[in-house]
Amino acid sequence: MVRLPTSRDFSALTWAEVAALPNAGHTVLVLPIGAIEQHGHHLPLKVDGAIASEILNRALTRLDPSIPAYALPLLPYGKSNEHLGFPGTISLSAQTLLATVMEIGESVYRAGFRRLVIMNGHGGQPQVLEIAATDLRVKFPDFYTFAWFVWRGAPRYKRFLTEREGREGLHGGAAETSLMLALDSDAVRESRAMAEYPKLAGDAGTGAIGVKGPTAAAWRTEDLSHTGVIGDPTGASLEIGEKLLEELVSGWVELIGAAHQFEFLGGGEISGNPPQEELGGAAGNAINNAQGHQ
Repeated sequence: MVRLPTSRDFSALTWAEVAALPNAGHTVLVLPIGAIEQHGHHLPLKVDGAIASEILNRALTRLDPSIPAYALPLLPYGKSNEHLGFPGTISLSAQTLLATVMEIGESVYRAGFRRLVIMNGHGGQPQVLEIAATDLRVKFPDFYTFAWFVWRGAPRYKRFLTEREGREGLHGGAAETSLMLALDSDAVRESRAMAEYPKLAGDAGTGAIGVKGPTAAAWRTEDLSHTGVIGDPTGASLEIGEKLLEELVSGWVELIGAAHQFEFLGGGEISGNPPQEELGGAAGNAINNAQGHQ
């Protein structure tokens, strides 16, 4: 486990230090969000938050000191109702999670910050967090908000897995187990690991409807698994975990740096001749201005 440097810990600042921060508009605040939910017999309930926090701590430790960025405290609970059939899962509703992230974002904005990265550690809530990011942007047009799944830091991580695991593994499988072996091996009960893939009409990944992808069916974990696992954790290893860890940390160093620099530059070039009488007002003026600058 890597401790977050005090120099990157937002909660360690005093209010006067926050008020005195230079260039708050380009300072990146990162909100890690996890979940308390079952991950099979071999992994603890805290997996998603532990992964997000550890990746963020390591990325901020490695980040160029000239880039202003801070970690907000972990929000440990998420929308995990698909796992409520298994003891230990604690879930917020989608509405509560959305409201919570919105209010955190509003507080961040009120404090003078204009860049918020929502770092999502749980695969069951990206849509809610993307809505929060969009709604914050709409409410505050000078607020840059990003909602990114922690695994987006390593877009090619599935090359470390078997073909089937990369295609069908969803929860508590080789990727999460390997990464936890690298981050907190004492928390992994390796001897209790069991593989389980779901049975579907048409077979997972080959029929018109699956459990992930553009034509996925909504599911509860008990629809797919007796053990809570959807995948094969028996193929996990410390070696795979260390490779995943390096890719994720490196990727998040790049993502945080990109969030620091990102700007919208307005619309692109316009071609054609839209009838101005149908547009009029602000829309027509915007098009005329854009065409005049080409």
